[in-house]
Amino acid sequence: MARDIPGVLDILFPRLTGGLVNALNSKMFTFTDVQAIPADVIEASSLQNAMLFEISMVRAESELRGVGALSWDECLKVASSRQRRHFDARIPEKLEPKDISVADHAARNVVAMLDSVRAQRPSAILEHAPLIPGLGWVASGNGDFALGSTLIEIKHTGRNFGAGDFRQVLMYWLLKYARTVENDGRVWSDVLLLNPRRNAALLVNYDHLLRSASASSNRVELVELLRSAVGQEFDRR
Repeated sequence: MARDIPGVLDILFPRLTGGLVNALNSKMFTFTDVQAIPADVIEASSLQNAMLFEISMVRAESELRGVGALSWDECLKVASSRQRRHFDARIPEKLEPKDISVADHAARNVVAMLDSVRAQRPSAILEHAPLIPGLGWVASGNGDFALGSTLIEIKHTGRNFGAGDFRQVLMYWLLKYARTVENDGRVWSDVLLLNPRRNAALLVNYDHLLRSASASSNRVELVELLRSAVGQEFDRR
């Protein structure tokens, strides 16, 4: 979603620069019971990283739903269906032991991280694939998880969280807020970024992120700017 509208996002968040990204990443933390996945273990797999970690997400999601872990063949089937949306996806016929080793490690990390977060908020319900409303020509989509008022996004990357990651979750919030104005619903107060590959996490307050990344605009001003930008882009297309 965020990749489709880079011009709009640049207008909304002109201060989302490298300096701000570095400042945000300085607050990253780790989980004591989670081990990062060694780079050489990941490189030993012949699968694309996107496919490899999609398989791990399918496995983790099944465990978190409390219905038991799907078999690896079932995980491959579901992950392949999701990855076929991308033109450059390479779908494997089967999983090798070295593929399963990485996917299993990543899945266990996702589950451990979310279990740790849930333990701190026992009354909150973990929501799978929360709806991200659409707006105009911007299609609706789904996030990874939400826990109470916190949106949770999983990023299996070998780097720190980047500007693209923050643009994505900012857009998620704005689209949610734009819909909330219409139906008097709730919006997320925080976003938690998790990287199970590196055992890295970052919790950011949305109001702080919105003020820092935009030109000090308030919520209403940002939504109106988004509506205007989406409308102008629609006319241009």
